[in-house]
Amino acid sequence: MEILKDEGGQGAAEYILLFGGVIVIAIAALLIYRAYFTSNSALNSTQDISTVRTSV
Repeated sequence: MEILKDEGGQGAAEYILLFGGVIVIAIAALLIYRAYFTSNSALNSTQDISTVRTSV
């Protein structure tokens, strides 16, 4: 019954879930903002940044 009481791998599983969640969020953010990363889009991140800086 000591096998059932052993919780040594529990921390590793939690870290794997945490890092997996971070990776999923990062991929989702890249998919949402990929228009800024492509050069053939009408969006211009440099122009947006300067607009924000002048308005602040």
